[in-house]
Amino acid sequence: MTDSEETAPPIELSEQQPSEKKTRRRWVIWLRDLAVVLLIAILVSAVTKTFFLRSFYIPSSSMEATLQVEDRVLVNVLVPGAVPLNHGDVVVFDDRAGWLAGYPKKDKDWWSSTVSWFQEFIGFSGDDANEYLIKRVIGLPGDHVSCCNVSGEIEINGQPIDESEYLQIPSGQREASLIPFDRVVPEGYIFVLGDNRNDSADSRYHEANPGEGFVSIDAVVGRAFVVSWPMKRWKWLDNYEHVYANTER
Repeated sequence: MTDSEETAPPIELSEQQPSEKKTRRRWVIWLRDLAVVLLIAILVSAVTKTFFLRSFYIPSSSMEATLQVEDRVLVNVLVPGAVPLNHGDVVVFDDRAGWLAGYPKKDKDWWSSTVSWFQEFIGFSGDDANEYLIKRVIGLPGDHVSCCNVSGEIEINGQPIDESEYLQIPSGQREASLIPFDRVVPEGYIFVLGDNRNDSADSRYHEANPGEGFVSIDAVVGRAFVVSWPMKRWKWLDNYEHVYANTER
């Protein structure tokens, strides 16, 4: 066979190249879409936390049996701005008055702090329990709150309230508070107590602190309205409106 008669080797067309390009393109599109979805989720979560909801961790037994240690609650931050405070609301407030002074705080390294900040930012974690407290609103601005009457009950503006639906005190104890008090709530403040009345350092204990035991409304982060975790503890948090029905001034 002469050179002129030799045939050129067939050109093999690679079928893998277009396929590989399509696969890479699909991955790029998928990763791009995933990044967009995650970004939107983070933004929505951040906006929700800033303007509507926050999550908080319960570190102590002061609100038992309503709230247990290690419960997580969702807080409506529209209270007390767009929505007014009411008697019986379970509220979270910051510790600007120094009620938690002397309680040990856990130190975090820079990595743990960064992770915690990011989790809190996107709403996947509760805020730092060392900086916030949670109690029930007993007195609103202008209220006269006192304890105890002859029946052992708290009175608000001269009207006794029956707290038996949520109050935790030892069997046989009649008094709603072993610490007597007789206070008028100043404007811009509230008077708060824990449901676990004998194990709650609340407004009764902090007359020496700024605010004289009253909590500034400006310190209120919002109203806790649901136990969100653990799932077996999921429940709405009632403010027992009927208990306080006749206490308005």
